[in-house]
Amino acid sequence: MLVLVAPGQGAQTPGFLTPWLELPGAADRVAAWSDAIGLDLAHYGTKADADEIRDTAVAQPLLVAAGLLSAAALGDITPGAVAGHSVGEFTAAVFAGVLDDTAALGLVRKRGLAMAEAASVTETGMAALLGGDPDVSVAHLEKLGLTPANINGAGQIVAAGTLEQLAALAEDKPEGVRKVIALKVAGAFHTHHMAPAVERLAVAARDLAPADPTTAYVSNRDGRTVTGGAEVLERLVGQVANPVRWDLCMETFKELGVTALIEVCPGGTLTGLAKRALPGVKPLALKTPDDLDAARELAATASESAADAVGA
Repeated sequence: MLVLVAPGQGAQTPGFLTPWLELPGAADRVAAWSDAIGLDLAHYGTKADADEIRDTAVAQPLLVAAGLLSAAALGDITPGAVAGHSVGEFTAAVFAGVLDDTAALGLVRKRGLAMAEAASVTETGMAALLGGDPDVSVAHLEKLGLTPANINGAGQIVAAGTLEQLAALAEDKPEGVRKVIALKVAGAFHTHHMAPAVERLAVAARDLAPADPTTAYVSNRDGRTVTGGAEVLERLVGQVANPVRWDLCMETFKELGVTALIEVCPGGTLTGLAKRALPGVKPLALKTPDDLDAARELAATASESAADAVGA
């Protein structure tokens, strides 16, 4: 089985959209999305610097647009499941047929603006902890007043809180943690600091009519497969202020019998986690269009294996 996954904020790098816009029809599609949400996605994906695309209100729709564009370039593949990390869940919701691309990007644009506004109230941020025992790390973070905002599996937890709390963490790492790395995000996402954004997003979501997923949709909240479109949308709203449990998503991938994982552009983060946490699963990241042929081959092999398993 193939799972198609989408990365979250922090995966963006300056110019990463440039080669994708050279594909037939890609520039027109991005231009239409830009007009729909009032944001020049092509500019930010090709010419903007790291600080500009670190802006939450820019990064989030840019990442979703890149994921949708790269997935469309793959052509007709049939994943057995889809999932996304944080804002990548909106990309996955399009893959699953819950929202169309314009609706998802419109909601993400509002999400980014609301989260940026919430982040401006207090100086906050996030940092990744590499290594260590998860239980020990979580207890240590709570002692410092930090939130384990992302529990990613493969020995990685992301802490979120005020800059003062993060500075204290850098000076006082949990036992066994090798390194603390500040992330390229502009706030303490998936914590109580984002509560005002949840309220605004809930209001915006009332105008949407989500469909039930046509593909297994694995949720960040608890790794559970969600079958109702209304529940997917409710979870998308609530996850802004709640931890991402990517570790549980990967546990579900195991239970579903996933054998291959393709991470859409800008891929790399989730394939890295899969390499460490999902032995036997073949991961592939879509970084540039040069990766498309290998991804199509991997998807075809996974489909053939799934068909053989059913036939057996």
